[in-house]
Amino acid sequence: MATWNSRGLRGSTLEDLVNRTNERYGELGLALIQKIPTPITPVRIDKEHRHITLAYFDKISTVDYIGAVQGIPVCFDAKECSADTFPLQNVHEHQMDFMEKFEKQGGISFLLIYYSTRNELYYMRFEQIKKFWDRAAQGGRKSFRLEELEPGWFMELKNGCFVPYLDCIQKDLDLRD
Repeated sequence: MATWNSRGLRGSTLEDLVNRTNERYGELGLALIQKIPTPITPVRIDKEHRHITLAYFDKISTVDYIGAVQGIPVCFDAKECSADTFPLQNVHEHQMDFMEKFEKQGGISFLLIYYSTRNELYYMRFEQIKKFWDRAAQGGRKSFRLEELEPGWFMELKNGCFVPYLDCIQKDLDLRD
């Protein structure tokens, strides 16, 4: 496999776990979640090794995943973080706008954050990321700390590779009722 020297593969561990989870949810008939590819235009291709060495993004993307869970529209982004402080620059304004509009249409938007050095997963409801986003926009911290997170939204990996985010979606729905 070719090595890609960009920042884009930082989240590949989480992405792989989420993709496998989504496949399993689909097999069980629990959810239909699709990975949204980031549109790129290759500029330079190493034909001998068959990989892209330079590319640019065609347009702004939305979130990593979109689909339905038992008839409920969901969208989410998967983020990986190695420190206990998560920089809000890892979430883009167009993503926040999309998630907010998605919520207004009756969908559920959230982030899955994998704290890689701790091996901890966190389900961040849109309401919570919006609170941190607004704080930064008003001149506050441009990040949030692990200790600021609500303890009840951490998830344990099941069977070493299964991201049980459906449990958190149910909890999220219960809070909205």
